Amino acid sequence: MSRDEIYASSDADPRPFEFNESVARVFPDMLRRSIPGYAASLEAIGWLAARYVRPNTRCYDLGCSLGAAAEAMRDNVSQPGVSILAVDNAPAMVERCRQRLAAGPEEGRPPVTVVAADVREVEISNASMAVMNYTLQFLPLSGRDAMMQKISQGMNEGGLLVLSEKVVDGDDAVEALVADLHHEYKRRNAYSDLEISRKRAALENVLIPESIETHRRRLHEAGFTHMGVLLRYFNFVSIVAIR
Repeated sequence: MSRDEIYASSDADPRPFEFNESVARVFPDMLRRSIPGYAASLEAIGWLAARYVRPNTRCYDLGCSLGAAAEAMRDNVSQPGVSILAVDNAPAMVERCRQRLAAGPEEGRPPVTVVAADVREVEISNASMAVMNYTLQFLPLSGRDAMMQKISQGMNEGGLLVLSEKVVDGDDAVEALVADLHHEYKRRNAYSDLEISRKRAALENVLIPESIETHRRRLHEAGFTHMGVLLRYFNFVSIVAIR
């Protein structure tokens, strides 16, 4: 695993954050040291896949990056006739995702197809499970309602969506507290204050978080019947929604 030192040097790239080759190379380390509870979210995705995926249906990893969620679904589904589509629009991520999943599934596990595309343009149909793991927050605000409606319309009755996001709190004092705790989490994972500051600046206007209430409203309006927070660690949540 290559160590994330993208923002450590004095000549760190000041441009907005993007999922390029430099990020793809260190992405596992970046996730491990930046997102509290990330490993638990993947474990939960695997357990949910074993419970909710139905025979002869599709699963979607939308904004798959290196394919961790697709892999979690693949390794926990044994139902016949299932296929998994992993989608990302970053060429560097897609290439490494394909390498990661190139060995193919074990006998009895579903195949994974990795596609280079914008998640907003991918057809979703006959889905029993879909995952957006820290993806929606990078889409323009104006397109997020339509994205949830697209997923909902492509899901079978009883299908499950896992939506993981960084969120903001409506109480300013609580928001300041969880933001500070997140920065402390990064410090304890050996990020310097300079790296934290530079990363925050790079993500400004690129990653736009919303409140849990906004996500609930959007999911309800999209047609999901049941929804709730499955996991939360500081300002990172995994929400489940059932069609």
